Amino acid sequence: MNKPKPTENNLDTFIWVGVSSRGKRLDGEITGSSVALVKAQLRKQGITPSKVKRKPKPLFGLNNTQKITAKDISIVTRQIATMLLAGVPLIQALEMIANGVKNKALSKLIKNIADEVKAGHPLSRSLRAHPRYFDDLYCDLIQSGEQSGALDRIFDRVALYKEKAEALKSKIKKALFYPIAVVIVAMIVTSILLIFVVPQFQDIFNGFGAELPAFTLMVIAISEFMQKYWWVALIIIGICGYSYKEAKVRSKAVRNFNDRLLLKLPVVGAILDKAAVARYARTLSTTFAAGVPLVDALDSAAGASGNVIYRDAILEIKHEVSSGNQMNWAMRNSKIFPDMVIQMVAIGEESGALDSMLAKVANIYEQEVDDLVDGLSSLLEPLIMAVLGVLVGGLIIAMYLPIFQLGSVI
Repeated sequence: MNKPKPTENNLDTFIWVGVSSRGKRLDGEITGSSVALVKAQLRKQGITPSKVKRKPKPLFGLNNTQKITAKDISIVTRQIATMLLAGVPLIQALEMIANGVKNKALSKLIKNIADEVKAGHPLSRSLRAHPRYFDDLYCDLIQSGEQSGALDRIFDRVALYKEKAEALKSKIKKALFYPIAVVIVAMIVTSILLIFVVPQFQDIFNGFGAELPAFTLMVIAISEFMQKYWWVALIIIGICGYSYKEAKVRSKAVRNFNDRLLLKLPVVGAILDKAAVARYARTLSTTFAAGVPLVDALDSAAGASGNVIYRDAILEIKHEVSSGNQMNWAMRNSKIFPDMVIQMVAIGEESGALDSMLAKVANIYEQEVDDLVDGLSSLLEPLIMAVLGVLVGGLIIAMYLPIFQLGSVI
């Protein structure tokens, strides 16, 4: 029977005090599932423990340590790869990195992994104990490197994969930031004008004694509602945002609709579409080159695609490949991959160089995403000015229309 994989949730941090084989008093922290196992782990390291106890958890769950980001993991992976390729032993590489990083939480994480490796555990198992930072794809690749005896080259591939993934994620965030910023800035500017500026004009209009234009009356009505019930608008926005978030988590239909809608958006949809293809190709290239079977590699690619539409299509491709079909035919049947990608995959299958062809596909589409993001940035700069100009200009016209009419009557 297979033993269950250790998870980060069933490991605790222990504070220990002990004596080394040379009689020197030592102390520190280590992760483990029980006091007995921690003592055994310390003895394997040549330390005779005199006291081991669980570290008390922070009050109310507060934690002042720095967060560990995906970018931190990417940098650490590259550092490990560089040291292993230079001939530095794994444990020494982990200790050097742990002592060199300024992020205390990251340093502690790497030290815990180093302690596990010192105790004789495989590196992949030590990484699986921290699923928050090392996903199944990462651990599976490291495990394949351990089994093949090419851990240094696998770490180099994983580092490249993480770097490309983080760069692509950064580009997508940059692409989505501008439209969201336009909407937020427009809402804030409009709200300020309706709540604080329009009432000043309203007091002037009350002394005119003449009928106001319909456009002006509409703006005044919106202003009065905002002055009295602005909190209602905030509550409605909050409820809608929360409901959408929960529906997206709980309902597959909502997720499918959301992903289809995003892919149909002008410019942004093209960026997300090409990014999904790039992630698919990059993940499949990395896993396949590391010796992972194609069917298992397709599972990893489906999870990394970042879009429900592509994930379902890739799982269907996996099913067809499992049935004996070539991957390029399965991709063609999915009807979502561009012809150029399918043709390059077909060439890769025929030549036996599928991993390198997929890497080239990933490079091409990552470059296209980069170009589209740059184009979107230059396109949205005048768009922001246009949107704000229409909103602010519309409110100004609504406020000055009665004054113009009064002038014409006089």
